[in-house]
Amino acid sequence: MTKTIMVIGSLNADFVVRAPRRPAPGETLFGREFRIYPGGKGANQAVAASRAGGSVFMAGRTGDDIFSSVVTSTLKDAGVDCTHVMTSTEEATGSAFIVVDNAGENAILVVPGANRLVTRADVDALTPLLGKCSVLLLQLEIPIDTTAYAAEVAQRLGVFVMLDPAPAQAIPKDLYPRLDAITPNEHEASFLTGMHVSHADSARAAVSNLLGKGTKQAIVKLGGKGLVYGNRDITEYLPAYAVEAVDTTAAGDAFSGALAVAMAEGQPLGEACRFASAAGALAVTRRGAQSSMPFRREIERLISH
Repeated sequence: MTKTIMVIGSLNADFVVRAPRRPAPGETLFGREFRIYPGGKGANQAVAASRAGGSVFMAGRTGDDIFSSVVTSTLKDAGVDCTHVMTSTEEATGSAFIVVDNAGENAILVVPGANRLVTRADVDALTPLLGKCSVLLLQLEIPIDTTAYAAEVAQRLGVFVMLDPAPAQAIPKDLYPRLDAITPNEHEASFLTGMHVSHADSARAAVSNLLGKGTKQAIVKLGGKGLVYGNRDITEYLPAYAVEAVDTTAAGDAFSGALAVAMAEGQPLGEACRFASAAGALAVTRRGAQSSMPFRREIERLISH
């Protein structure tokens, strides 16, 4: 089965500071290290999907500035087709400001920039190519109206639609029935369902809630505590792989990219989640966003061990 995936989403320059802990309001701390990485949830997931074995097209917008080449270089190096990444003069390239503490946990502030200029017209221009893809992978760092429209077009074309609902925000009710899979973490699941999600039992309830809204499959990620996945027939808990976390910045993106590949291959939901969970686990053992995305051989090695 074809493994062609289209990602319509964000491209950012990530400004990453490492510090002993994240500062409290009004507090000034000394950081240990500063680096600039290519990022954005859309671009991260495109790299993750390509390294996991997919044939990937990235669509989105950057600014006409020095960071445009920064955010597309790793994509191209990973084998992602960037033909449909457009340059805008009205806004700067999107950016994210990230603080990573000693435990590998992070806090992130995102400035959308050119990402906010991705429109329905962009989706219309992509329609002929989208119809040839197996999976459309979406996030919430471009306008929600554009995301919902892309899901509508993909559903009409018979393309599997997958949404990583991050960063957390309200989702139109009519978007849920257009989703073949939704993959919130515990914070996003809490926001979308109105219930506190922090462990397997509450994640099961959240999966049920999301299925009730119309999505066909739901996966609630619990970080180091594993995940719960479900559809109309089953709801199961999957433990996390035991790894030492260095940087959790792009773990969810690694998961989403790998899951998109598994879905494109027609893997059953449980096996697809196991494959994606292994990708996410490997990503937290490395620094950076796109640079931390594992290759398929590494994912398969972790699963086999």
